[in-house]
Amino acid sequence: MQKKIPTKETFEFFKKHDHDVCFGDAMMEIEKHCHKKNLQFTPLRRRVFEYLLRDHKPLGAYEILDLLREDGLASTPPIAYRVLDFLMKEGFVHKIQGLNAFVACSHPGSSHSPAFMICRKCEKVAELDEKISGINLGKSIPSDFSVEETVVEMRGICTSCMALS
Repeated sequence: MQKKIPTKETFEFFKKHDHDVCFGDAMMEIEKHCHKKNLQFTPLRRRVFEYLLRDHKPLGAYEILDLLREDGLASTPPIAYRVLDFLMKEGFVHKIQGLNAFVACSHPGSSHSPAFMICRKCEKVAELDEKISGINLGKSIPSDFSVEETVVEMRGICTSCMALS
């Protein structure tokens, strides 16, 4: 399945979308990735990834622990952090530094430095890759420095929440 990269004009970040397709595509992508790299996609890893895909809201580690406990699964902090570390290392989850929370990647399987738009009312997060955001720090970085990670977080109010005001 070839994914179409949206443009600024056609992408509506916080509008309703077909979440079943979004969820299904992400699950298919991680299963394919784990199979290709001969990695274990354990039931615990699957469940945590499902929580993070649920509704595009970031979750803190302790919120994830509570959900695991509710589902009768292992729920100690080291287990949750190991699962989150695995999902981040493989490029399927990002950490939202300012919220100390985690969100499923909107562009799994591609190397990118995302920017995040965080609605302070509904707390949903939209991920922008550098193609859409236009943020390209590489041009301004001196040649004697190698960037390993860039995190850009923007807070505001999404159009859905503005319409409710």
